[in-house]
Amino acid sequence: MSQWSQVQQLEIKFLEQVDQFYDDNFPMEVRHLLAQWIESQDWEAASNNEPMATILLQNLLIQLDEQLERVSQEKNLLLIHNLKRIRKLLQGKYHGNPMHITVIISNCLREERRILAAASMPVQGPLEKQLQNSVVSERQRNVEHKVSAIKNSAQMTEQDIKYLEDLQEEFDFRYKTIQSIEQGDKNSVLMKQEMVMLQEMLNTLDYKRKEVLSKMAQVINESDVLMNNMLLEELLDWKRRQQIACIGGPLNSGLDQLQNWLLIKLPELNYQIRVKATIDKNVATVSNRRFVLCGTHVKAMNMDESANGSLSVEFRHLQPKEMKSSAGSKGNEGPQMVTEELHSISFETQVSLYGLTIDLETSSLPVVMISNVSQLPNAWASIIWYNLLSKDSQNLGFFNNPPTATLSQLLEVLSWQFSSYVGRGLNSEQLNMLAEKLIGQQISYTDYQLSWAKFCKEHLPGKSFTFWVWLEAILDLIKKHILPLWIDGYIMGFVSKEKERVLLRDKMPGTFLLRFSESNLGGITFTWVDPSENGEVRFHSVEPYNKGRLTALPFADILRDYKVILADNVPENPLKYLYPDIPKDKAFGKYYSCQPNEVSRPTEGGVKGYVPAVFIPISKILYDSTDPHSPSDLLPMSPSVYAVLREHLSPTVIETAVCCNFFHS
Repeated sequence: MSQWSQVQQLEIKFLEQVDQFYDDNFPMEVRHLLAQWIESQDWEAASNNEPMATILLQNLLIQLDEQLERVSQEKNLLLIHNLKRIRKLLQGKYHGNPMHITVIISNCLREERRILAAASMPVQGPLEKQLQNSVVSERQRNVEHKVSAIKNSAQMTEQDIKYLEDLQEEFDFRYKTIQSIEQGDKNSVLMKQEMVMLQEMLNTLDYKRKEVLSKMAQVINESDVLMNNMLLEELLDWKRRQQIACIGGPLNSGLDQLQNWLLIKLPELNYQIRVKATIDKNVATVSNRRFVLCGTHVKAMNMDESANGSLSVEFRHLQPKEMKSSAGSKGNEGPQMVTEELHSISFETQVSLYGLTIDLETSSLPVVMISNVSQLPNAWASIIWYNLLSKDSQNLGFFNNPPTATLSQLLEVLSWQFSSYVGRGLNSEQLNMLAEKLIGQQISYTDYQLSWAKFCKEHLPGKSFTFWVWLEAILDLIKKHILPLWIDGYIMGFVSKEKERVLLRDKMPGTFLLRFSESNLGGITFTWVDPSENGEVRFHSVEPYNKGRLTALPFADILRDYKVILADNVPENPLKYLYPDIPKDKAFGKYYSCQPNEVSRPTEGGVKGYVPAVFIPISKILYDSTDPHSPSDLLPMSPSVYAVLREHLSPTVIETAVCCNFFHS
């Protein structure tokens, strides 16, 4: 089932979330019509590759043209009109910047995965509850009421001003008329009456002017209260939602509602509004390194007609460059690691309106500068920790004394990492295993305070790596090698060896489950159960497969073809049922690269004189007679065992082994 099909089956409260971010970001009509094609493209990779993004945008427009041709035959006038409008908008908006649309679509797909994961979770985490509460808070309802009241007051004041203008115009006309009359006629009774009327009009004008000024002052005061006491808080909440979205949380960070409340439509200006970008402008130097921005760092804002006429500017070719340290300086020495140094990019401009000059400035969320891809995991950990715990975008000294996080907050963010990056979040049992991994067994994890060092700097007990490095390696493994299996929920993943044996103990022989290795970085293993000769239960765990081995052989094929050599030297596939009781081929059949009988036959056009070869994972089980209940050791084959194996396999199949579990022929 496609991701979009799963989205359409969500409950209404989740569908409303989907509707919100598509309304703000990308036409839902395109997502619906091109669902399968969109999901088959690598938008994330294209977001960092301009040639690839250009090709994807061109192909997107071609796909739309094909849909237009189809609906034209169906004579669906409304859909034809909408598709033509959307195609024109997409081509006009992104033709000069195709990477922008790849980022947008990538984010939309990511948010779909997050919502699907959230829908499958029985309980929402504390951060998401807090965000949802802020979105529909009492303060927002008060803002709606206040904005409406101020708009009504402003409209009534406008009517009063129009009445004043009309009254002033009438007074001016009648006064000028009297002025034009001969002096002798001004003493008549009618003229005296007219003079009395003019005086009354003048008194009314004076009273109405004061009344209008009072009303205007009241509107200004109410607007000031609204701005400082309500809208400013809403703006801070919006910034907070941006931070949460940055680390995988909900993408409900659109500005539409705030724009409907605050936004002022500028008159047509006779000059360009230019924006200047700088790095670390308004903060004291707290890092060991200093940077300057290279490239075009001053650009003019453009009118974006597709976004309600807002002004926008995009810096596409800015690059930070490290400034060389002065003579005698010790360079990058300091208390912070490179991946803990935070920097901020500022954007400033100036607007002149009705003789008033207004200086405007904003800044990015803190960024981390890395020089090597190996620094990326720890740099991302810094971004997670900062955005989880700090609301001050200028707190660049955050890691001089990083605060602790509650374990419940961190676990929720870790689930977001999985839902946003690999399409499926973590359930409560998986999160409990991670909690035990971090702090050991506890009666309650709710209020436990976890330090930054425990998360990212201290090695796990008995290991040469930190918790975050271990977890990030698993994310990388899933993304590159076992993504479909993870998304479909066939990988239990985070389960301890002890819990694994409890789960498998009473299951049918050949029942197995898949879990991530706790000792090998980026490794996945499987454990199965079978009875011993005396009827007791035995567990067998294969040496973990890492990305090096999975590059040579798809994991689903390993599960299909895996064999063990028993005491009688007969190879046998011990994997029968995926926990709890799903037949193996039913679970993984659609992921097999080919059928076994297909790879064992010579193919036409093959290398003459040779038969095709295939990797088959094989282990030999040696039982320890002194401890029949311990997990079995799965050993590589010897040449003599390999010879026996050859006798029991098709003559067209040559087995080659990779690493410890494979014999290298």
